[in-house]
Amino acid sequence: MGEATLRFTVSEDDTARAVGSGSLEVLGTPRLLAWLEAATCAAVEESLPAGATSVGTRVQVEHLAASPVGAQVEVSASTAYVDGRLHRFTVAARHVHDGKVVASGEVTRVVVDAERFMARVQS
Repeated sequence: MGEATLRFTVSEDDTARAVGSGSLEVLGTPRLLAWLEAATCAAVEESLPAGATSVGTRVQVEHLAASPVGAQVEVSASTAYVDGRLHRFTVAARHVHDGKVVASGEVTRVVVDAERFMARVQS
């Protein structure tokens, strides 16, 4: 079962204003989702066969608390369910300084052959 924890510091480029998801200078939900997906990628990476990668297919996340520029956010992913190529992860994000929950939810990824996947996309 895969697990991964990553740590990020919210920058001006990560804000809702910068990513187009609002007008405030706080962590934007699209960036938070990208960080959570990065954790799922890291969690599944060790189990991938040669030539394989994973693609995100479903995201269900609640963004529960605001994070200002400069805040350190720890994101984690742990395998909750595996069925063949399908991997479902429980994900969470917390403020490093006080442990406040920033987000929680699930992300699903499917393992694919990278070359075949790209050939289908480009045809």
